[in-house]
Amino acid sequence: MNVFAWHVHGSWMTAFVHGPHRYLVPVVPDRGPDGRGRAQTYPWPEGAVEITRDEARDAPVDVVVLQRPEEVERAAAWLGGRVPGRDVPALYVEHNAPQGRIADMRHPIAERDDITLVHVTHFNALFWDAGRAPTRVIEHGIVDPGYRYTGELDRIAVVINEARRRGRVTGTDLLARFDAVAPVDVFGMDAGALGGIEDLPQEKLHGEMARRRVYVHPVRWTSLGLSLLEAMHLGMPVVALATTEVPEAVPADAGVVSNRIDRLVDAARTFTSDHDAATAAGLRAREYALERYGLPRFLRDWDALLTEVNSR
Repeated sequence: MNVFAWHVHGSWMTAFVHGPHRYLVPVVPDRGPDGRGRAQTYPWPEGAVEITRDEARDAPVDVVVLQRPEEVERAAAWLGGRVPGRDVPALYVEHNAPQGRIADMRHPIAERDDITLVHVTHFNALFWDAGRAPTRVIEHGIVDPGYRYTGELDRIAVVINEARRRGRVTGTDLLARFDAVAPVDVFGMDAGALGGIEDLPQEKLHGEMARRRVYVHPVRWTSLGLSLLEAMHLGMPVVALATTEVPEAVPADAGVVSNRIDRLVDAARTFTSDHDAATAAGLRAREYALERYGLPRFLRDWDALLTEVNSR
């Protein structure tokens, strides 16, 4: 099956293109948001193929996977006038939790009944108003980085992308509370704004995370962070706010999940001072993550939905 999809979210797309299909990934000369092409810092299989706008015009496409509101019109322009949902089967993957007042959380394709809306968490499906759009939930899947945890550094790992812009949404204001317990190392895009480390290739990022004693997830309001699931796959114990989908994703014996900051700070203190306890919790985190967020389950779910939509 030929699946046409923009490269928008690196970790999610990396898992997605590991499926059994041929993935046509738009590319433009500057590799900007209109066409990033194949990932530059993630390893992708050969089934993910870059395609230019000229090539896409007449390319055979079985399913279009949309991820941003503007992609409905953009895909039609790239595909020679073929309109997603009308001329070619289409899905819309919603990666984000909705913003604003609950009564106003209506999805951009809520008036479309010809495009299936796919949520990445049950929390997102609950809060978005999908209107007439048929909906599904396919939870995240992760390419297993392997068990790498050493916890050799009694430090805290945090991954936050666009820390300066997102601020309180990602809990950057809470980091000082944890820094009083143990040094906090922030990784991610624009982490330099917090004195952290940014733009590491995924392989090196995973290695550096796993050297830290505990992973802290201070995010207030966003979709389920893939960095959290990656930390669990690595075998790291987790300390996280009990917001959005996190209580579903982190079992009780894999760390501590709470909205009480004092309890989370105490948990970080315990894990950084007790390597054995941290190791035990991290092993449970990895076991659970492999079962619920493993790549094989993710790809089976997506293959079934792509086949269903393509056969309509």
